[in-house]
Amino acid sequence: MKPTLRHLVACAAFIAAGAASIATATAAEVVIVAPNAPPAERVEIVPAARVGYVWDKGHWRWEHGRYVWIGGHWQAERVGMHWVPGHWDDHHDHWVWVEGHWA
Repeated sequence: MKPTLRHLVACAAFIAAGAASIATATAAEVVIVAPNAPPAERVEIVPAARVGYVWDKGHWRWEHGRYVWIGGHWQAERVGMHWVPGHWDDHHDHWVWVEGHWA
């Protein structure tokens, strides 16, 4: 039996939906927890403003059992939104990284 165009389109849609669900599952949020407070923030020289971008300040990242400094970088601006920088939250006996995001 030869597949019809309608059958082929339905199969393609089914495959695309499956691929999308796999991509979503692999892009799950990763929670970073550190046992101690991060060091004091470093002083960064913020470059001159760029049209269409906002500056995301540098921060400490927990990596392989220690803090590593990640320098600031530009984020493409989203019209009507503002950038909320990532930050560490104190949860009494450990520290949790809250990823930067648009609000």
